[in-house]
Amino acid sequence: MATFCMSSPPIYINAFTSNVRLRRFACKSMTKMKSDDVSVDLCRRSGNYQPSPWDHHSLLAITNKYANEKDVITRDVLKKKMKKILDVELKTSLEQLDLIDDLQKLGISHHFELEIKDILTDLHHKNEKHLWNCDKEEDLHATALEFRLLRQHGFEISEDVFDVIVNKIESATFKSNDIKSIITLYEASYLSSKSDTKLYKVIRPFATEKLREYVNSDRNNETYKTREKAIHALEMPYHWRMRRLEARWYIDAYEKKHDMNLALMELAKIDFNIVQASHQEELKYVSSWWKEACLSNQLPFVRDGIVENYFWNVGIIYEPQFGYTRRFMTIISALIITIDDIYDIYGTLEELELFTAMVDNWNVNGLDELPEYMRLCFLVLYNEINGIGCDILKHKNINVIPFLKKSWTDLCKAYLVEAKWYKRGYKPSLEEYMQNAWISTSVPAMLIHFYCVFSDQISIQILESLSEHRQNVVRCSATVLRLANDLATSPDELARGDVLKSVQCYMHETGASEEEARGHVQQMISDTWNEMNYEAKIALLPRGFVEATVNLARMSQCIYQHGDGHGRPDKAKTVERVMSLFVSPVPLD
Repeated sequence: MATFCMSSPPIYINAFTSNVRLRRFACKSMTKMKSDDVSVDLCRRSGNYQPSPWDHHSLLAITNKYANEKDVITRDVLKKKMKKILDVELKTSLEQLDLIDDLQKLGISHHFELEIKDILTDLHHKNEKHLWNCDKEEDLHATALEFRLLRQHGFEISEDVFDVIVNKIESATFKSNDIKSIITLYEASYLSSKSDTKLYKVIRPFATEKLREYVNSDRNNETYKTREKAIHALEMPYHWRMRRLEARWYIDAYEKKHDMNLALMELAKIDFNIVQASHQEELKYVSSWWKEACLSNQLPFVRDGIVENYFWNVGIIYEPQFGYTRRFMTIISALIITIDDIYDIYGTLEELELFTAMVDNWNVNGLDELPEYMRLCFLVLYNEINGIGCDILKHKNINVIPFLKKSWTDLCKAYLVEAKWYKRGYKPSLEEYMQNAWISTSVPAMLIHFYCVFSDQISIQILESLSEHRQNVVRCSATVLRLANDLATSPDELARGDVLKSVQCYMHETGASEEEARGHVQQMISDTWNEMNYEAKIALLPRGFVEATVNLARMSQCIYQHGDGHGRPDKAKTVERVMSLFVSPVPLD
């Protein structure tokens, strides 16, 4: 472990200044890998990945005609107007809660963090004094909404507030058919933690059944937008959804409300376009980096998915002020995907052992020992990690390179374990598979890099806990990613040749059918979310880091919702989602 300069004062800086450039590796001297670079008797697998649907030059040309200086001025005026409404004009607590919910779902709540915190703190204090419960079914929407918002913002609130409702559900005396309240109750149930039996075992199944009955009924007295919201909730609860994509959906949904606030609607649209313009510039940057790095040129077997990598990182943190973090994390994601494909698809066991040792040694002197196709990959990795480590040392007075290097060593060792399992035909138990798989998801590696770049003040204690895999909230996020990925991608991966995934491990271990195994894995995802909700609340970590960790799990649910959204973006709605977030502005006319 390196010695750190602890005597130097920390520098509080969330995003480095604009003149700090991410390092780019020039590969002009490299030659394209040819078939004669490897022995003819080696059988190399293929991921059968399709060419990228995104053309670099087309990406450089995208613009947002609505995002300009005039719109920024208009947005700031509207922000002041909405702050006044939050602070002064709303008459009841329910009006405040409904507006906070709208602000969150429209993706603009970060402009009103102080106002929202003050309102929720005041409501929580009042409720603690009066020990309120949901005594009437007509109070259900307000109670469930307040419960969800308070828990979401880290306030302590017991599920016992729903005791009267739970008793009515269990005694079959619940009479309300108000779908708005049922949707709110359903969404609140997903804020359950591992100790909440009523939310998880009574309220969620009840609300789910009620919504399914409603969606499948012939009730014509409800509006289209209510049915649309019910279907949307059943498809995936809000708590599990990618925030930026939800904002784009909710802008359209909110506009259909008969009582929508025109100023709020205008603010949401303008702000979306302004943020989109920032995202477009970042996407151009990382696309240029990817092109100059030459990895997809030199390694034609890897996924050419820099746009998908950027999409992932917008899911983790989307606010415009964190552009530097997104750019750097997209580069890290691209390197992870490239190395993953080397281990999963192309490398021989001997080559993979050499590469793992090279990463562990972190020394370019042994570069010639690697096969030619691995040299470029290692050099790009080495340059990028050392480059960001140097920048962090300059700006934050701490040497993080040993921690970052260890995260790559741990990741490559986890990849190597799976490669050995596959090459040797070994079938792990589900528990053994998951013990390795949560590391091989790359989530621990991703998040330690994120922490180093994102955090104003870096704590060695937190770095050590992340490096030694002692943060359970990170493990939960990784578990959700692994299981969601397995449900979406395991048939394709097994077809090309890969280690058994969680579904197959469970089938092999228990004799279950594929349908039963998939149901078990779905249940594991729900259980992990309950645990993650608990761990997120108690984790001694910066709140922004915890939120990013949970957002990574949300992004996993998003990217694998309709199939392999990374390896097959055209068939899993990734292309249309990317278009809606980064290419098509929200019309203001």
